[in-house]
Amino acid sequence: MNERVTVISHPLIQHKLSIMRDINTGSKDFRELLGEIAMLMTYEVTRDFQLEDIEIETPICKMTARMLTGKKVGIVPILRAGLGMVDGMMKIIPAAKVGHIGLYRDPATLKPVEYYCKLPSDITEREFIVVDPMLATGGSAIGAIQILKDKGAKNIRLMCLIAAPEGVEAVLEAHKDINIYIAHVDKMLNDHGYIVPGLGDAGDRIFGTK
Repeated sequence: MNERVTVISHPLIQHKLSIMRDINTGSKDFRELLGEIAMLMTYEVTRDFQLEDIEIETPICKMTARMLTGKKVGIVPILRAGLGMVDGMMKIIPAAKVGHIGLYRDPATLKPVEYYCKLPSDITEREFIVVDPMLATGGSAIGAIQILKDKGAKNIRLMCLIAAPEGVEAVLEAHKDINIYIAHVDKMLNDHGYIVPGLGDAGDRIFGTK
């Protein structure tokens, strides 16, 4: 696997992911599990965040403690399925700002088309985490990352639940400065662009739609 790809194989994540994959898991449990996995994955995605020394006073004495350097974080879900990952992440990074990027695939060109974009105003100062449960062809992720870059973002990482090898390679090729964090890399894409074995359409399973 490429050095820019981190597969987070923690037992709790893999256990919860297996329940999510099950066709008998309903929307309520699916949403809760997705939020829990997103929260657990956030630990790994933020592992290299920088710390600084500060002086504090405990009930016992003064000390030098370590806290985040103040780097601002932005979470950007790709609509609509990415919304299911935000609440879990916000439990770990409550001060993060949330932007939204909406893309759909043009049926003729198969290229992503932007239909919605709302981002924090201080975009150049933030460390962005783009989130989407599924990294299939990679088109939406590539498009969302490019939108952020075009608007001035300098630090971007991608976090997905399940990925197809084709999608991983596409993102790595399109954006050579991006690190990808994934819970599991599945076998392949089928003829309809679904990840195999996957878990079906994440958006439908989150929101109970068809």
